[in-house]
Amino acid sequence: MLRKLYEEVEGHIDGQYGYIISVLNIVEVGSGVLQPMTGLAEFNVVYQALVMKVFKNMVVDGVVTVVNPLGFWAEIGPLTMFVASALIPTYFKYDPSANPPAFISEFGDDNGHVSRIEKGVAVRARIIGIRTEATEIFCVGTIKEDYLGPQLGV
Repeated sequence: MLRKLYEEVEGHIDGQYGYIISVLNIVEVGSGVLQPMTGLAEFNVVYQALVMKVFKNMVVDGVVTVVNPLGFWAEIGPLTMFVASALIPTYFKYDPSANPPAFISEFGDDNGHVSRIEKGVAVRARIIGIRTEATEIFCVGTIKEDYLGPQLGV
C-alpha cells in the first residue's frame, strides 16, 4: 500500500501543491474501504512531502538547455522555462556562428570576460508567467533586470 502511494505521488504534479518531489513522512493511514464491483480497498493517507511550487515574480536559478534566435530554454529542477529574446537585455546578441549557438554580451567585465548564454550555463531569471499541465509545468521568464542573467563562477 505504501509503495503505491510513493509511485502515484512522487514525481507528479498536483495543481494545488506543485511538483511533488518526495514523500517525507506518513502521518496517518485511514481504515480501508472496499470498493464495490472491483474488490479493491481505498485508503485515505495523510502525508508530508517535499514540493516545489513556483509563483509569478519568483526568482529562480536554472541551467540553459537550448539556445536559438527566439531565446533560450532552461531547466529549473523539474520545470522548464523559456526566456524570449525580447526578455533578454539588448546588449546580448545572438551569434548563430558560435559553437554552440549563444547569446553573447557586447561588453566585458573588468577582466575582459564576455558573458555568454549557451547550453550548460547557469542563469538566474524571474518568472513572469506559468502554465501547469497534467505532467509538466512551463514558465516564461525574463533576465532583463538587475542581477539576473548568466551566473559566473557557478
